[in-house]
Amino acid sequence: MSTLFLRTLREDPADADVDSAKLLQRAGYIRKAAPGIWTWLPLGLRVLNKIEDIIREEIDGIGAQEVHFPALLPREPYEATHRWEEYGDNIFRLKDRHQADYLLAPTHEEMFTLLVKDMYKSYKDLPVTLYQIQTKYRDEFRPRAGLIRGREFIMKDAYSFTIDEEGMRKAYYDERGAYERIFQRLDLKYVPVFAMSGPMGGSASEEFLAPMPIGEDTFALAPSGKAWNVEALHTPELPEIDASNTPAMETRETPDSKTIEALVDTANRLYPREDGREWTAADTLKTVAITVMHAEDEDHDKPWREVVAVAVPGDRQVDMKRLEAQFAPSEIEESTEEDLKAHPEMVAGYMGPMVFGKQGEAAGVAEPVRFFVDAHVVKGAEWIIGGDEAGKHRFHAVYGRDFTADGTVEAVEVRHGDMSPDGSGPLSFERGVEIGQVFQLGLKYSNALDLKVLDQNGKTVPVWMGCYGIGVSRVLACIAETHHDEAGLAWPKVIAPAQVHVVATGKDEKAFEGAEQLVSELEAKGVEVIYDDRKKVSPGVKFKDAELVGVPVIAVVGRDFANDGTIEIRDRDGGNKVVVPAAEAVATLLERL
Repeated sequence: MSTLFLRTLREDPADADVDSAKLLQRAGYIRKAAPGIWTWLPLGLRVLNKIEDIIREEIDGIGAQEVHFPALLPREPYEATHRWEEYGDNIFRLKDRHQADYLLAPTHEEMFTLLVKDMYKSYKDLPVTLYQIQTKYRDEFRPRAGLIRGREFIMKDAYSFTIDEEGMRKAYYDERGAYERIFQRLDLKYVPVFAMSGPMGGSASEEFLAPMPIGEDTFALAPSGKAWNVEALHTPELPEIDASNTPAMETRETPDSKTIEALVDTANRLYPREDGREWTAADTLKTVAITVMHAEDEDHDKPWREVVAVAVPGDRQVDMKRLEAQFAPSEIEESTEEDLKAHPEMVAGYMGPMVFGKQGEAAGVAEPVRFFVDAHVVKGAEWIIGGDEAGKHRFHAVYGRDFTADGTVEAVEVRHGDMSPDGSGPLSFERGVEIGQVFQLGLKYSNALDLKVLDQNGKTVPVWMGCYGIGVSRVLACIAETHHDEAGLAWPKVIAPAQVHVVATGKDEKAFEGAEQLVSELEAKGVEVIYDDRKKVSPGVKFKDAELVGVPVIAVVGRDFANDGTIEIRDRDGGNKVVVPAAEAVATLLERL
């Protein structure tokens, strides 16, 4: 440690917002270069390399082959798949001196696809799975949590290429199994969660989440043990209600009732129910105006905005992330005043279904906007809906009888007690950090980039693809987040920067000679050692540094060695402490490794 490029810190960095970011900087593993951009120091790089080694062993073990692409890529492949536009502000775009467009790669689907297209032409060449461990770049609006949400990060991404859908599924489950083995070897708890494909496209997708309170992803757990990302959660189909006895829809005066709360008060005051039950927010249908921001397409030569209407039960809040997943890869936002100028039929506070979709056409609205209902809006259910003019609402409106929708979407926040999609019971919720994701991409990129081969009959067919990512630097941070105590980091043995931390203490030269002898014997046995040989540093500081750095086993060679030739051996957490003769120290340490 007298020559190791290391400087430990006694205080947490002022801008570190999670434990892993605090401890990785205090223990000298990383240094901040800019928001979301980090420099790897020797200790951090050793841990990172060990994680990469485990990933390589498992991914090589399923027959994948490693390649390495540039991080700086041309615009054209991403334009062919529309992701140059779909990624929006999340990618770094730049021009070279000739004014040609480039980007810093957020992922490499296009490049993998084009590489296979360039080299393979026949079904005889398939299947093949290629992977890389490479730095990626995303222009995060608000980087946070140290390595967990950065602008530059290290990812392992793999891509499988098969002749048919069955082959794609086999590759998917091979990769999925390798992921489970990787996370088990890293001693990192994980939950496989059904997920949305998002900008990646494709069909089936699962995320691997590391459960922890600081996680940005909320996932839902069913009593069956299955889990879903909230964005991918589907509401079980609800039974239709018999509306044969529901009175006819009628319009009523509801002054000053722009909010659900005001509407409920007005309804109970002016129109009390005959059966004595009070009106509640659950009896109302709230309609919100949403703008979908589409990329340019065959009918539009530039990105374009579409206003749509979405109706949700009045006792539920709109979840914009869940709703946006329904319109992926387009993004959404609440409609602006400028958006609504073209739609005078949309009266703020009194919007209802009767001017949208098919109802709008029947009412003579010019170009009515598309109308969607949340999955909790059941056919046959009775609602109070907007009257489409100020101060009015319609009562006894029945979905399926009085109005219909252009589609059903998942638009509201999921609540505790909502039924799980598999019907096993009510959902509970936890938070987690995404550490990996697997996709069945299907034919999206093959069709976009014309990746085809000749099949057994000499016919040209598109290649089926799968995509599989692990956030390598994020995994390291998650392990630090879940493997530490108040004193510092506590790495699993398989990825610790060393296996033994030898600490020489005191002023007696014999202690340092004994420590050097122990280090030499351990290294001869192939054991990685950090040796604290600093002469003018107090034992207290050395012990604090050893606990902060987090090597699993600590051996102290000090006053006892000088007096009676013994060495203290203890686990990083201070437990399992023994004092042994120096001659037995190596054997005792090897038993713990």
